[in-house]
Amino acid sequence: MRRFLFFLLVMSPLLLLAKSIKQRPNVLLICVDDLRPELKCFGVDYIHSPNIDALAARGRAFHRHYVQAPTCGASRYTLLTGRYGPANNGALFQNFAKIKDTSFPGWFRKHGYTTVSVGKVSHHPGGRGGRDWNEDDKPEMPGAWTRHLLPAGPWQHPRGAMHGLANGEIRKNAKDMDVYQAFDGPDSVYPDGLITDEALKQMDTLAKTAKPFFLAVGIIRPHLPFGTPAQYMKPYANATLPATPHPTRPEGKTTWHGSGEFMKYNRWKRNPNTDAEFALEVRKHYAGCVTYADALVGRLLERLDNLKLRDNTIIVLWGDHGWHLGEHAIWGKHALFEESLHSPLIISAPGMAAAGDPTQAVVETLDIFPTICELTGLKPPSGLNGQSLMPILADPSTKGHAAFAYRSSAQTIRTDTHRLIAHRGGELELYDHTTSAGETKNMAETHPEQAAALIKQLLSLIHISEPTRPY
Repeated sequence: MRRFLFFLLVMSPLLLLAKSIKQRPNVLLICVDDLRPELKCFGVDYIHSPNIDALAARGRAFHRHYVQAPTCGASRYTLLTGRYGPANNGALFQNFAKIKDTSFPGWFRKHGYTTVSVGKVSHHPGGRGGRDWNEDDKPEMPGAWTRHLLPAGPWQHPRGAMHGLANGEIRKNAKDMDVYQAFDGPDSVYPDGLITDEALKQMDTLAKTAKPFFLAVGIIRPHLPFGTPAQYMKPYANATLPATPHPTRPEGKTTWHGSGEFMKYNRWKRNPNTDAEFALEVRKHYAGCVTYADALVGRLLERLDNLKLRDNTIIVLWGDHGWHLGEHAIWGKHALFEESLHSPLIISAPGMAAAGDPTQAVVETLDIFPTICELTGLKPPSGLNGQSLMPILADPSTKGHAAFAYRSSAQTIRTDTHRLIAHRGGELELYDHTTSAGETKNMAETHPEQAAALIKQLLSLIHISEPTRPY
């Protein structure tokens, strides 16, 4: 009852708007792979991201959004189902039968939406399985999408596009593919240009129909290898990047790893942990990929405006996890440190109060599904694990809640002030984010009461999730 009354008092502008529109609002979900909160609207001055910044200025940027898992498939499972799930990249193939039409897109399709997926929205670009991820009878999300598409172009098939470099180069052996590249050509010289072209075509088609749409667009960059049209490297030619914080390998039991995915690529026998010049080039090429992705987001938003759909469309921009650029001597994701789990989230809805004001509330990927249900006037399905972010959309100063994440070997909880990581063998990591030490000084032994309180909180979440208990 209290929540309902709060809703009537605080959220009335959004609710009244939703009720005044005969057709339910459209949903545009933009998923960007491996995107750190490395954007100007998130406080990073050296990044050129004008289009995402403009979206944040019209919406709410969640500066402390955390994913449930530091790997693509498991994180996308939580976004697309609203539930905790397996910790591996095959999560959707493994578990989707349990969800069926109560998935995020499936729920909207069930309630009259045309649901279209273009690019890497689930783990496989195009949403199919098989050797080349292109077999219609092996969908990742059976029945969820009206259409799920991936224009492979010269990359031959979705698997080729996933790690494709310029002009159709496909990853056969990672060691034979350069870890970064900048090619002088149009956006379509890399797969994401074709993905965006197809998404624009779909948007044009959807605009002509009477039904509301749920259009999900998955941009692959800045995923490895870091390939981008050369024009997007120009802002970084003479840029000065700040020093990487805490660049050394942590001591003790952690989820540190040897950056295997990154190290498999051709690196010209150079190691960014020992070669500062090479590390800077890697960081600049990652930044170039971010600016490339930003330009593609800009094309999507421009088309939305040209079709006069902006005033009846909810826009969500989401990064599936973070990515270490040398922090903790890691070049990649797959750890339970802040850099792997912290990613950008922006929600823009017509009629938002305090549009453009960011929030420091701690929130999770699981919260997106119930939030978009409320924004569109749909009752969410039962069994969702997240919380609606409507109060924060109404008032950015509203507090959030602790964020839970996992790998197969460990689980973590992030609060406003601390992170606790519990390993399957019983080892604990406790980090204080109110100090400059951040996630470099394990305080579990010196602050046992704080650790015990967070363990209790963590276990209350683990009992409703599927990952294995740490102990």
